[in-house]
Formats: sequence, C-alpha cells, structure tokens
Amino acid sequence: MDEQLHEVSGTAHQEYLDLFKDVSFSEKWRRVANGLKQPKDSGEYKFARLQVIRLSAPASAVVVPIIALLVIGILAAVAPPPMPSVQARIMEPDKPPPVEEPPKKEPPPVLPDERDVEVNDIVTDIPMPGPPKDFSPQPADMDTVAIIKSPVTMRGIYGSRSPGARGDLLGRHGAQWTDAVVMRALRWLKKNQNPDGSWEKNKCAMTALALLTYLAHGETPASPEFGQTVEKAIRFLLDAQQGDGRFSPRDDNDYTHPIVAYALSEAYGMTKVPMLKDAATKAMDVIIAGQNPNGAFDYKLIPNDKRHDTSYMGWCAQALKAAKMAGLENAGLDNAIRKSIDGFKNNFTGNAAAGEFYYTGPPMPRNPGGLTSVGVLCLQLLGAAKSDECKGGLISLQKSTYNWEGGGVYNKLYYWYYTTQALFHHGGDTWTKWNATFAPVLAKNQIIIKDGIMGPEGKMVDIGYWTLDEKVSGHTDPEKKVMNTCLSTLQLEVYYRYLPTFKPPEELDLEAADSSAGGAAEVDVSI
Repeated sequence: MDEQLHEVSGTAHQEYLDLFKDVSFSEKWRRVANGLKQPKDSGEYKFARLQVIRLSAPASAVVVPIIALLVIGILAAVAPPPMPSVQARIMEPDKPPPVEEPPKKEPPPVLPDERDVEVNDIVTDIPMPGPPKDFSPQPADMDTVAIIKSPVTMRGIYGSRSPGARGDLLGRHGAQWTDAVVMRALRWLKKNQNPDGSWEKNKCAMTALALLTYLAHGETPASPEFGQTVEKAIRFLLDAQQGDGRFSPRDDNDYTHPIVAYALSEAYGMTKVPMLKDAATKAMDVIIAGQNPNGAFDYKLIPNDKRHDTSYMGWCAQALKAAKMAGLENAGLDNAIRKSIDGFKNNFTGNAAAGEFYYTGPPMPRNPGGLTSVGVLCLQLLGAAKSDECKGGLISLQKSTYNWEGGGVYNKLYYWYYTTQALFHHGGDTWTKWNATFAPVLAKNQIIIKDGIMGPEGKMVDIGYWTLDEKVSGHTDPEKKVMNTCLSTLQLEVYYRYLPTFKPPEELDLEAADSSAGGAAEVDVSI
C-alpha cells in the first residue's frame, strides 16, 4: 500500500513540476486558461492562479501608480483653492467707558394750589369763568418744562408755553376759554401777513410785535398751523437788519429797533437757531452801546444826558430781559441790566406808599397817565420787584380800570399791555380783580369774522382782531389793527408767557439804587 501511495504521489508531484517546465508564452496562457477552469484543489488550477499572480505583478507595479497619479491630478483640479493666510495680532481689549447715570426727569411745573372759582358774568354772551379768588401767581422753578414734540423744541425757561403746561396754567387762572380768543387773533394775523412775511406799513416793528404774539403762544417754525407764518416773519427780520446791526435809521424817533431786538432774542431763546443768535447779538450790542450814562434810554439809541424816555426804555428793558433769558453773551449785558434799574428809578417820583413813573426826566412836570405800569413791569422783569419804586408804582396801579368805552387816555391798549403783566406778576387781590375784568372785556370787543380762514383740519374757522375808534383812543387808527391786535393778544397770553422766568438772575447784584425826582410832556407811543 505504501509503495502504491508513493508511486501515485510521485506521479502527481512529477505532473505538478511538469507544469513549470519552460514552454512558450502562448502555451502558458493556454494552460492558465484551462487551469482556471479546473477544480480549485487541482494542480492545474493552482498553477494557473500562480501564473496570473506572477504575470500581473509587473503590470500592477506600473499601472497602479499611473492610476493613482491620475486620481491625484483630477482631485487637485476640482479641489477649492487653499484659504489665504491671515496674520493676526492679539490685542488687549479697551476698557469700556464708564456707565453714565440716566438724566433725571424734570419735575412738572410748580403751580399754585387749587382755589375756589367764581363765575364772572361781565360778558353774558360768552361763557367765561372768572379767575380763582385770592390767587397770587407764584413763579415756577427754572427749567420746569412740558416740551413740545417737534424738531424745534422750546428750552426750559419757555416751557410754560408748551400745550400741556399752557392749558394747565389757564385752568389755574380760570381762563381756559381765552385760548379760543387768542387763536382767532393768531389766525387773523396769519391771513393778513404780507407775502414777504411782514405786516402793515411800519414793517419791522409790526412784524416783530406779531412774532412776539406767536412766540408767546409757543409757536415756532416747526408748529403745524403757524410754522410757516413764524418762519416767514423771522426771515423778513433777518433780511431787514442793516450792517451796523440796526433795524431803523439813526435819525428815526420810533421804537422799531428795541422791539425787533426783543423779538429776535426771544426767537433765538426758543429755537437756538445760530443765525438768530448772530442777528440778536448784533441788535443787542446797539442797545447796550446806546444806553445813557444814568442807565436810561432815548430815541435813536445815542447816549445823552438830556432825555430819559420811560416809554422807549420799556422796550429796551424787555429786550435786555429776553437776551438774558435766551443766553446771549453780549459784552456788558449784565451791567446794562443793572444800569437800567437805575434809569427807571430816576424817572420815578414818590415813595413805597405811592408813586408814579413819568414820561421823561428831568424835569418831569406831570404823568400822562399810563407810564407807571411801564416802570413797574420793567423793574419786575429786571429783578427789582422789591424796590420802593416798584412798590409805590403798584399802589398807584391799583386805581387802574379796564374801561374800553371810556375816552381820555391816548392809546389805552398800549398802557394796558404793561398793566396786565405788572399786576399778574404782583398777584394777590389786585390781580384777581384785574383778571376778572380785562380778559372778558377784550373778548367782548374782539371783532370776529366768521369762517375767515381755512383751519388745520380742512374746515373754515373764525378769525378776529381789535381796533380802537376815535371815541376810545382820541384819534382814528384804521391802519393800527395789527398793533392793537398784538397788544391785546399778548395780554391774553400773560398766564403762561413769562411764568417760569419771573425770578431775578441770581448772578446779578440787584441792589436798589438812590432815586431822584424831575418832570415831562405828552407821551408818544407811535410804533
């Protein structure tokens, strides 16, 4: 058995070895092809498989690297470009700015306590509640405001003119109904404004006076209904200013320049427009340089020792007050205010118990009847309300009456303009009685034009104006409707016009100066 197995094994071994004998290339491939068809455990299959491996090795060594290179090339072609390198530097972070505390809210206007209100029946055809009894207006603290929401906002000292504060103050005085009267007047002025922005013949003076009535009501170039009217008026005045800062020739005896300086100063204070500051500053320089040595003023604003005009001084003093309120920085402004107090006192005769301010001085032979109110108001505005001259003048003003129909005094509205303001600032029973009379009388005598102008809501609304006939004023004044309308309107705006600012400037020394006596002529209040 062993011999047979050995023989068979040897024979198989020999056949396997015979597969490796040198044969032609084609014969090898024939054997490989046949061998691959044989059973896997046969020698032919193993030989064929071995030959395939042996013959494919060189080809693989060449083909595989070529294929790999092709793949790498394809991948390189479609791959995104490498990201650019960026140099970075580590820096220390900046320290954050300190956190500011939020601004404190301004307190609401300081207003008097509520009082009982009496109904006044002076004018039966108009529902007009009278002012509170025993009411003495107390000034609000500076910068107490109810700001108007508009591109041009009113600064703190004018905050009482904003709609909310204005309505509140009118209510405190029992005068809510007066705003309708004022609105009719403002609309009448709007309708009668000239295309160039002016009013009437004496254009600069009348335009300034009209502008003051709009500013007193809180109207600015940003106001919805009257903004264009106000802007046109301001532009007219700016264009009218002369190179030396004046608004009237040096030889004119009129009130134009101080009234315009007053209006421009107030307009700048409410808007802070730079061009207004420049114009107002130049105008105030003329007033300061034109003050008399004793502190008074006279026509032409050329200093002299001969004539001290209380009526003309009134507009100069109001301009000085407006410039101070607006924050103008004229050299000598504070000193001019101090000197003005002395100027008014020098035109006073009497004492703290009773006294009067005369037209001019010295000498001062008589008082034409209305200039005491000018002296009293200006001393109040300039910070000398506690002086004997102001007290004595107020005693005399208590005799004043608001009698529209009565004649005698030349241009009553001019004097009433000052009296209404002076008594308002003084307050007390004197103001209560005056308030119960003047506003109803003005309302009754306003000349109303029904449906005179298109209102803000697209509906026709009433307009109104005031005029004085010969019986009242002593002369006809058909061309003075604007002046009389402005003076009347400014009186009805007294409730909110100056309330936040009626305090003497703390930085000024307002000590009372010695007064002297003297005496005068007929007053000319032509504007």
